Amino acid sequence: MEFVVIIPARYASTRLPGKPLADICGKPMVQHVYEKACLSGASKVVIATDHQKVFDEVSRFTRDVVMTREDHQSGTERLAEVVDSLKLNSDTIVVNVQGDEPLLAPENVSQVASLLNDSRAPMATLSVAIEEQYEVFNPNAVKVVSDINKNALYFSRASIPFDRNAMMTKGSELHLAPFQRHVGIYAYRAGFIKQYIELSTSPLEVLESLEQLRVLYHGFNIKIEQAHVTPHAGVDTPEDLEKVIAYLKSSNA
Repeated sequence: MEFVVIIPARYASTRLPGKPLADICGKPMVQHVYEKACLSGASKVVIATDHQKVFDEVSRFTRDVVMTREDHQSGTERLAEVVDSLKLNSDTIVVNVQGDEPLLAPENVSQVASLLNDSRAPMATLSVAIEEQYEVFNPNAVKVVSDINKNALYFSRASIPFDRNAMMTKGSELHLAPFQRHVGIYAYRAGFIKQYIELSTSPLEVLESLEQLRVLYHGFNIKIEQAHVTPHAGVDTPEDLEKVIAYLKSSNA
């Protein structure tokens, strides 16, 4: 199985400006992500950025960097531009890894690529078991339910599945076993990335603010299974960055 990893690295970030270049133990964040992705078995790992500063810094440690337009409306549009730039075959498996995950588990990258490779679906992703009750009701934790064939049925910020007895009966205990949180790593067939951006926006994705619902709305399958390795959280804020630095320092102590 061969697959390509693409790492979008946007310079602009409201909560952490210049995020891809944030220093983590002497390396920019995006380099940590790149090095982890290279351990996944990918045939190629490419960083896609929209800013010259990021391009110049990435060029110090790899030639596999692509400059993209600044006006993309979504990460998938940026991905489509890179697929065109690399002239990838439509059947090539492309794994989209976010550039703000310096603690990325390479095993998750290879797992989602393998999941797609073993199916006829155009897209695959991962989930993790929810272990804290507050996450069930947290709209920032996207929940997902799937069928017996590992096809996603629905993604939602709401509490799905809805445990009728536990949630409507006072004092009843909510069992967490049925609840899965979506992990934002995707594998696509390269041809489907270009097809996706031509699909009309669905009312569901607008309501939930979840792009992947466009795929289900138009009748395509998304394969999903539980991640073999529980992923660490990404970096969205300066506080997240400090936590990652502290974790890496303690791991290397």
